[in-house]
Amino acid sequence: MSKFVSRFMNDESGATAIEYGLIAALIAVALVTAMGFLGEGLENAFKGIQGTLEGETPPAAP
Repeated sequence: MSKFVSRFMNDESGATAIEYGLIAALIAVALVTAMGFLGEGLENAFKGIQGTLEGETPPAAP
């Protein structure tokens, strides 16, 4: 029984997989957050362009 416990405590192969999973989850959260901020910025930019285009058009120069 002590050999089993000793091997179990020294086995780190599962820890590496868990670490990679945590890193992937952290990257996913960062990407979702960045896309949220980028989406808001693009929305504001397009609303500004839309407001400019909907304004009165000045007369053409002769």
